[in-house]
Amino acid sequence: MSVPEDLKYAESHEWIRVDGNIGTVGISDHAQAELTDIVFAEPPQPGAVFAAGAGAAVVESVKAASDIYTPVSGEIIEGNAAVADNPALINTDPYGDGWIFKIRLSDPAELDNLKDAAAYLAQIS
Repeated sequence: MSVPEDLKYAESHEWIRVDGNIGTVGISDHAQAELTDIVFAEPPQPGAVFAAGAGAAVVESVKAASDIYTPVSGEIIEGNAAVADNPALINTDPYGDGWIFKIRLSDPAELDNLKDAAAYLAQIS
């Protein structure tokens, strides 16, 4: 199970990679494995504003539909059109091309509420 050290993780299995005040968000390798084959992804629209913990996107697998929650508050600046066109990217490359959206952080201090890789690994073990 892959849990990259450079990411922060939400209890609900989303990850965020921060560059300046922009966060790239996706779901963990563990989450995509639990969902199995993802067949639909609906990233949020640019300009949408969400509070931390709000449902921002939807993915559906052959087993279930699942909301994707934003781990931080902010404004969506980009939804990943590639995962909308090819949802399987979330399964095959959850930390790379399978990202779901980018968000401009409105409160970077919220990152302190997220787990580091070791804490997330302990959660899923």
